[in-house]
Amino acid sequence: MIGQGLATTLTIAIIGYACALFVGTVIAIFRVSPIPPLRALGAAWVTVACNIPTLCLMILAAFAAPRAGVPLSLLAAAVTAIVFSASGFVCETVRSGINSVSKGQIEAARALGMPFGLIIGTVVLPQALARTIQPLVNIFISCLIGSSLAAAIGVPELTNVTQQLNLRYAQAVVTFLTSGLTYLAIAFLATKLGGLLERRVAGREVRA
Repeated sequence: MIGQGLATTLTIAIIGYACALFVGTVIAIFRVSPIPPLRALGAAWVTVACNIPTLCLMILAAFAAPRAGVPLSLLAAAVTAIVFSASGFVCETVRSGINSVSKGQIEAARALGMPFGLIIGTVVLPQALARTIQPLVNIFISCLIGSSLAAAIGVPELTNVTQQLNLRYAQAVVTFLTSGLTYLAIAFLATKLGGLLERRVAGREVRA
């Protein structure tokens, strides 16, 4: 049961993070766009995404969305909430990376006649993402921890399974300690992988 719960937890966390990384990066581009409506949309997205609790988003996605004619499974509702919530934090992280890129490089690209989209895609964004690896890893860990909230809407992920095992065997210390150490191990591994990737990227920049 713990193995099945862990698989569901990883599904929520990985899919949610991957989608949040894409959506958040797009919103970050909106926020630095020269088009005012896009900047306003990006600012509104971040304000809403970063200031509504993920649990509230899960409940709304699971129970309010079907009433509005958007049927979602409980698993899809959990992933959707993670995506929306995490995308706001990804946006701000990527935007900080974009702002750290030298303006001289951007001006040089403009002088060569490159359009905004090409400058962002080939000059700014690769550097921005390389400089924000560890903060983005921290957001993945937040997605992992946030996935435990899916237990509240009945998704059989790791925390939900742990609760079921505790009710069955009345061994709260053993079951929740096992669950907690599992989350800790995954977070530790993600941090190590992020650090390794960060060092490799830094090494390439030095050689370049």
